[in-house]
Amino acid sequence: MPLGVRLLIPLGLVSTAALGADDPIRIRYNNPGVTVDLGVGLWAWPLPMDYDGDGDLDLVVSSGGVPYEGTYFFKNDSSPRSRTAMPVFRPGVRIGEYRTNAQISHIDGREPVVMTPGQEHPQFLERAFSRPAALPLRVEDVHAARGRVRANQWKRIDWEADGDLDLVVGVGDWTEYGWDDAYDSAGNWTNGPLHGYVYLALNDGGGNYSQAVKVSAGGRPVDVYGMPSPSFADFDGDGDLDLICGEFLDGFTYFENVGTRRAPRYAAGRRLLSAGRPVAMDLQMITPTAVDWDRDGDMDLVAGDEDGRVAFVENLGRSAAGMPAFAQPQYFRQRAEFVKFGALATPVGFDWDGDGDEDIVAGNSAGYIGFIENLDGGSPPKFAAPVRLAAGGKTIRIQAGDNGSIQGPGEAKWGYTTISVADWDGDSLPDIVANSIWGRIVWHRNVGSRSKPVLEPARPVAVDWGGEPRRPEWNWWLPADNELVSQWRTRPVVTDWNRDGLQDIVMLDHEGYLAWFRRARRNGKLTLLPAQRIFFGAAESGFDRRHEIVDRTRGPLRLNADRAGKSGRRKIDLTDWDGDGAVDILVNSAAVDWLRNAGGENGRFLFQQKGALTSRRLAGHTTSPTTVDWDGNGARDLLIGAEDGFFYWLENPLIP
Repeated sequence: MPLGVRLLIPLGLVSTAALGADDPIRIRYNNPGVTVDLGVGLWAWPLPMDYDGDGDLDLVVSSGGVPYEGTYFFKNDSSPRSRTAMPVFRPGVRIGEYRTNAQISHIDGREPVVMTPGQEHPQFLERAFSRPAALPLRVEDVHAARGRVRANQWKRIDWEADGDLDLVVGVGDWTEYGWDDAYDSAGNWTNGPLHGYVYLALNDGGGNYSQAVKVSAGGRPVDVYGMPSPSFADFDGDGDLDLICGEFLDGFTYFENVGTRRAPRYAAGRRLLSAGRPVAMDLQMITPTAVDWDRDGDMDLVAGDEDGRVAFVENLGRSAAGMPAFAQPQYFRQRAEFVKFGALATPVGFDWDGDGDEDIVAGNSAGYIGFIENLDGGSPPKFAAPVRLAAGGKTIRIQAGDNGSIQGPGEAKWGYTTISVADWDGDSLPDIVANSIWGRIVWHRNVGSRSKPVLEPARPVAVDWGGEPRRPEWNWWLPADNELVSQWRTRPVVTDWNRDGLQDIVMLDHEGYLAWFRRARRNGKLTLLPAQRIFFGAAESGFDRRHEIVDRTRGPLRLNADRAGKSGRRKIDLTDWDGDGAVDILVNSAAVDWLRNAGGENGRFLFQQKGALTSRRLAGHTTSPTTVDWDGNGARDLLIGAEDGFFYWLENPLIP
């Protein structure tokens, strides 16, 4: 998953005991007949196979992402005779634990082989990953890295067509890339690239393996941009084994076998193209594997994405100059079960279409903003499939590109949108205010109607700084005059904090303190003023270098004291959680923590850290809290967007 801190630890709590006894409930579509993108949790490792033995290919997908992690079986619900390439699958059924780097090899009509690093799983259909058979090689025997190995992908291949099965290992090496904060003042990455190598260890026929060596192409070792996911198959139909690799980003590299079936030799890599455009997945951290999915005699690709979706990349059965033709990815569909919007979903409960019930509007890791319509106002509601919102006629998608993420160009396709929905310009129509991987706060003006919103392209949220704009000191780029820039991936909450009829913003400032950006009317115009640190706590909480809590003297609430890639990341919501008339703070943690408003004086507000609202762990990276009143009882209940992209509801136990 994304780089940087793995877990946002709860905020220096006196006690981490849950205050509510109930587990959060994963919300359902409650909408029979609707179909959505097939999806698991965070990161999809697809294992296409006939899992149920009925003659067609199903999808088994291993996936991380708390709390959905596991390995799931999606049944192909079409008739085996139909041979449709794009069936609608049944919802996933958990069949085993999550195993990262899970790989499957389809070899010359034999039974598929499922592997994880250093292990084979010969009883996979009966026992999933619970009965592994150890191999005589370890990743340390294959690749000696000075730094960090992430991808560690083991597969089978009959390399020299002698009937025994050899080993192929794809290795993603991050040694030169480092971690984060390595741009110069012009935005150039000064660390090295990601590396993705492919190793071969030959079987002597008796289960003993040669020393693993790097596979070469064009006279040099194969080296793609991290996470190679190597697949050897006859992709161009000439009878020998070619190689296609994925990468940590979104593309595919083809290496033609210019040798023979018994003595492979590979040409330099070329990007797979479709009608002249690179074949590319929608997101990144892709996990392709080769299989004849559509049963037409050529080898296709089935690939997973970081957000848990899985796509079919069809081999069109044509080639020119040794280059096979592939179609652009088509994402598989399933019967809807649990509501999901990508990964690291960041919801807001809001009546977006003005029909009287609360919908879900959300951002996600891919940088989209989505609308999930509440169709009936019931409790629980019936939901429509997510729709990506557009602005100026184009789908909204914020992405880092080459230098928008402090953690480097390896995060080019992530966006991490986190939003508020509110009437920002005072015209009685709800707009969208958003932050992202960049830390730039922007807003989309609604120029439609209350029932049919129409958004304009993003424009910066302006602050009357009265001088140089503030920014995190590690940002290589400078804000424009009056531009509001904060720490990345932290939610801007639009609220009328001082109840003067004007919408303010409460969010982390450029140094990680929770701050109030007050709105004022000057010379007949709305003006946003510089941050004021008016929120105080019993402790200033942050992270030390080991990601442990640091408690200092009472002072302004600093919800993240760390820097660069470990900065920001805070998702907050403001609500009167306990019904005492004062606005409290809900903040992401391993689940969601409650900071109770204990009153204010002299323009300062004191917050007591009351603990986690549930003991269930909902994040390895982050959660995102909001509130809804779907049951119509006047109490705001908790809705949590989790890293797995699903949404979890918890009834407020403090208000009858």
